[in-house]
Amino acid sequence: MINRIFKIGYWAGIIAFIATVVFYIVQMLQIWRVLIFPWDEILIYGFSLCITLPFLFEILALHYVVSNKNKFWSHAALIFTVIYVVFVTANYVVQLATVIPMKLQGATEEIQILMQTPHSLFWDFDAIGYICMGLAALIAIPIFEKKGFQKWVKYSLIAHVMTTPLIGYVYFYPDFSESLLLLATPWAITAPLFMFMIAIWFKKEYNNITGKVN
Repeated sequence: MINRIFKIGYWAGIIAFIATVVFYIVQMLQIWRVLIFPWDEILIYGFSLCITLPFLFEILALHYVVSNKNKFWSHAALIFTVIYVVFVTANYVVQLATVIPMKLQGATEEIQILMQTPHSLFWDFDAIGYICMGLAALIAIPIFEKKGFQKWVKYSLIAHVMTTPLIGYVYFYPDFSESLLLLATPWAITAPLFMFMIAIWFKKEYNNITGKVN
């Protein structure tokens, strides 16, 4: 069973990595006006939703394979990951299932409170989610040692934690603009990076257990 968990963690991390990269590509295409409504929002929220469960399973698998001395940290990281998933999933499902269809019908006035616009209810949901992702990364740092490949996983987590204040600034600064959004560009590097590095760690650990060559 433990070998299967390593495989799940690896593939979940790879899927989360890919979904995060594609999400940011779509967001840039929206900013450059290559994609317009409704496809820009459908793809942005759709690929954002694709990050949630794979990332959750990656951290869940991490919790089950780390040593007992690190269980506290992995459990805490899992809790913040669950908070991330709950908040952003609530947002993306509402946008995809309710807001976009209603906007296509011309009923925008009826769903104003549900729209993810700067400083709206679901805007704050999104902010809470991604801040909690950063907190999950912060709490996972002690799990990895400063040696071998683990040190690179640790550094990728640290890098992501350093970008999390930028996310908070972009979300909560009083005057939102697309230029301000670009300030969070480092997140588009560090988020998929740490997901990918944990995934590769799973693969290396699995190979060590099974005797395969990395």
